[in-house]
Amino acid sequence: MRVLLVEDDPMIGEAIRGALKDASYAADWVKNGQTALDTLDCQQYDLVLLDLGLPGKDGMDVLESIRGRGNPVPLLIITARDGLDDRIRGLDCGADDYVLKPFEMAELLARMRAVLRRKGGIAAPVLTNGIVSLDPATREAHVHEGKAVQLSNREFALLQTLMVRPGAILSRSELEERIYGWGEEVESNAVDFLIHALRKKLGSEVIKNVRGVGWMVSKGG
Repeated sequence: MRVLLVEDDPMIGEAIRGALKDASYAADWVKNGQTALDTLDCQQYDLVLLDLGLPGKDGMDVLESIRGRGNPVPLLIITARDGLDDRIRGLDCGADDYVLKPFEMAELLARMRAVLRRKGGIAAPVLTNGIVSLDPATREAHVHEGKAVQLSNREFALLQTLMVRPGAILSRSELEERIYGWGEEVESNAVDFLIHALRKKLGSEVIKNVRGVGWMVSKGG
């Protein structure tokens, strides 16, 4: 999952970006509203974390611009503005949640998972296609009724990318975009290595290769 963080405070931004990386998200960080809009014009994201007190273009204006362009990307406001009017306006302008600073990262991550479930039309907290199940909260996977297996950050990120779109064939570049953020070096065989590791842990039937096109997990039954 790829996240755009829009936050001008260097200490807060660095802390959130580090926590997102630890939680297996590919996180890109920008520090003003106009850069955020320009970035969203050329890169697809699974979720946006948006501060309101930004230099230049205010965060609320950024939110209105995002929704005015018809972009349905899941978006959480993260701000110190705790006034009721601000919260109402943020939600009415299209934010999916409103998180007040200071917050615990565990709560922010849980709210992110909840928003992503709702946007994906998934009610249950665990992703499953009837063959493999994946718990985003614990980053554990299991096949059928087998024992839960702990995945590495990259393994989890790749499997989650496939699990949220069962039946869809994703190319190498599409998978790389979801699991690597800006400035992270992507080795030429990284995807192959991760898929090999996942098959070793979960079985060869979990991820299917469509030769010359990409990889997929089946829709199951």
